Amino acid sequence: MAEKEQSPERARRRIERLRAEIEQHNRLYYQDARPEIGDRQYDLLTEELSELERAFPQFASEQSPTRRVGSDRAEGFATIEHPVPMLSIGNTYSEGEVREFDARVRRFLKMGESAPLDYVVELKIDGVAITVMYRDGELEYAATRGDGVRGDVVTENVRTIKAIPTRLEGNGVKVPAGRFEVRGEVFLRRADFQEINAQRERDGQESFANPRNLTAGTLKQLDSRQVAQRPLQAYFYAGGAADDPPPPTHWEFLQLLD
Repeated sequence: MAEKEQSPERARRRIERLRAEIEQHNRLYYQDARPEIGDRQYDLLTEELSELERAFPQFASEQSPTRRVGSDRAEGFATIEHPVPMLSIGNTYSEGEVREFDARVRRFLKMGESAPLDYVVELKIDGVAITVMYRDGELEYAATRGDGVRGDVVTENVRTIKAIPTRLEGNGVKVPAGRFEVRGEVFLRRADFQEINAQRERDGQESFANPRNLTAGTLKQLDSRQVAQRPLQAYFYAGGAADDPPPPTHWEFLQLLD
C-alpha cells in the first residue's frame, strides 16, 4: 500500500509502473478476454494506485486507469453512445469499508446509527455487462459497456439469447412506454461451460479458460449463428434511460424487471 513518507520520486516511479501494469491487465480482460490475474489481485493494484495518487496529487492524471472504465470495444461492430454512462460498480473485501459505506449512507440520509435502514442484497454474477434498449416494449438495440460512454452494438447476437425477450409482455404489469433501458450481465452457467469443454476435449480441441472469457468471446462473434449455439443466460438488475418514471425504490424496480 502507499506510504506517504516515501519520496516523491519513488512514488512517481511506482505510479507509472502501476498504471502500465493495470492498463495491460485491462487490455487482457476487456479486449482479449484472457485475464492473467484474479479480481482480488487486480483490485489490490488499483487500490494501491488510488492511494498513491491521493497521497501525491502532483502526479494525478486524467489518463490514469483509476479515472476510467476499461473498454471491451472490438473491431467489426458498430458503436453507440449510451444515453446514460455505464459506470463500473464499486467493491470491497473489507468489513470496515462496508460499515463505512453504511455510515456514509446514513449521513447522506441524515439518519442515526440505530435508525432502521433496508438494503437490497443481490448475487454478483461474473459475466459480461450488457445494456438492452426497448421502445414501447420492442427490443430496439443491445450493446456492450465498451468504455462506459460508447459500446459495441451486439443486437443480433443478443436476439439469440432466449433469456432476453425481444418483446416485453405485460404479465399483469404495465409495459413502460417509450424508451426503457435495462442493464445486467450475460453469462454462462458453470454446468453448461463444463459440458462445452467436455465436448471440445472429445473433439480434440483446446478447452476454454473460464465461463466469463467464453461469454465475452461469444458475444463478439460476427456471425450470430455461432452465438446461437452457446447457451448464454442473462440477468438484469439496473436501469438506464427511461421515458416513463421508474419505480420509487430499487426493490420495486427489480420486481418490475422480474
